Amino acid sequence: MAPLLVGGAATLSSFLFFMMLIESSFAFHIFPPFNSDTSRLGGGISTKVRRRNSRIISSITTLNAAVQEEEEAKPIRVGIAGCGSVAFGTASLLSQNGHDTMLFSPSGRSTPPITSNDNYDARASITSTGAITRTFQSRIASSVDQLVNQNDVILLALPANGHMSIMDALVPHITSRHVIIISSHSSLGGIYLCQQLLAKRNITIPIVAWGTTVVTARRSKSTNESSSDVNVCTIRSVVDMCTIPSHLSSTGWNVCNSLFGTEGNNCCRFQQRDGLLAISLSNLNAQNHLGIVLGNMSRMERHEQWSQGLNITPNIGRLLESLDQERMTIAKALRVDVRTIQEHFHLSFHVPMTSSISEMNSEMVKMGNDVNGPSTADTRYVTEDVPYGLVLIVNLGKLVNKPAVLHEAGIRIVGAMYGRDFWKENDLLNALKLIDVDDLDLDHDVATATNTCVEDLVEAGRTGILRKI
Repeated sequence: MAPLLVGGAATLSSFLFFMMLIESSFAFHIFPPFNSDTSRLGGGISTKVRRRNSRIISSITTLNAAVQEEEEAKPIRVGIAGCGSVAFGTASLLSQNGHDTMLFSPSGRSTPPITSNDNYDARASITSTGAITRTFQSRIASSVDQLVNQNDVILLALPANGHMSIMDALVPHITSRHVIIISSHSSLGGIYLCQQLLAKRNITIPIVAWGTTVVTARRSKSTNESSSDVNVCTIRSVVDMCTIPSHLSSTGWNVCNSLFGTEGNNCCRFQQRDGLLAISLSNLNAQNHLGIVLGNMSRMERHEQWSQGLNITPNIGRLLESLDQERMTIAKALRVDVRTIQEHFHLSFHVPMTSSISEMNSEMVKMGNDVNGPSTADTRYVTEDVPYGLVLIVNLGKLVNKPAVLHEAGIRIVGAMYGRDFWKENDLLNALKLIDVDDLDLDHDVATATNTCVEDLVEAGRTGILRKI
């Protein structure tokens, strides 16, 4: 029998229970006095009363099941830090799944137009097309404290070069009831956030790191930065994730599944990985974008509109495959299980898997899943992915004596193009006082030539605490 009292429905359940007893007019027959004459009841409770009892129990069971179902279907309030295309696409998927979103633009420049503002409850109308076609209302936050205080899950959906500043802004307001999702994780930022929360707030909460985003999305060509229109290109079928500290993994896993579903065409399945190193090495954006940038820089500088997938030609494809081999070699040395670039394209863009990345992109174009490449040199493909993606891969390669020579050459070539030292632009690695590639001596013992040994880093990727700082 289901419990009689469930959550907030306890009073209602009790009331209905006793009302049904009164209505029966035979309460004393349910539990007859010990010395009652029960011979007329056939030595026990009559069939009529048994049936009435059965109806009572059935009604209570049904009520409790309804209450439990209502609790499970209750929308989760999700605050999204970011107002870019991925933030809007993620909000659209969450809304489709019945959840209540709030968007926040840290700079304020990308805040969508407010459509209603009743009792300080500002909302904007978001329209998505493509893989998700819907128009929905999302709450809009005007400050970080509002974003945190009015939501239970906080999801970071902004470029990696904005992660540290938003993490610093979130820390004073986070409480033990919160779950934070980093979409997608970059440069061991989860360790930085975990340590800040412990040092400044003395709290430990689930911090979920994704290897990539749950959707790919683009703003419509005809819309400006503050528009509320977004085209959702794809919903990824599988996303790698981990939770730190690792003993809270079940909580992080359950939250992700509750938000994004486990069944149906528009759900995203989450694959748990062993720590942040696995997640960092599962993010292929930086290596893929490097090859695309090197092959199409003149198009970007001339602000051309060009097809990204169509221009991953055989030579560009082979470069991406060679970059991927470096990443896979480093992952193997660290005993980390990650997917190949072919598996990534297959799961992310739903194309048949072959050995040729160029062929897989051609197939993606035929399916209508292609997107335009960057139309400006001021693109996250460079300003985010080079310092926060490539630099970390190179440093991990140095740690395990598996130099990522193509990654390193790419950083230096792009740095020469832009006249910038991308090695020094990763504030997260600098804050954690991790390795500097120029300080490493491959002829020396690797463990002592670095500020942090491999074992410490692997453990920190599970616990969220880096011992040597």
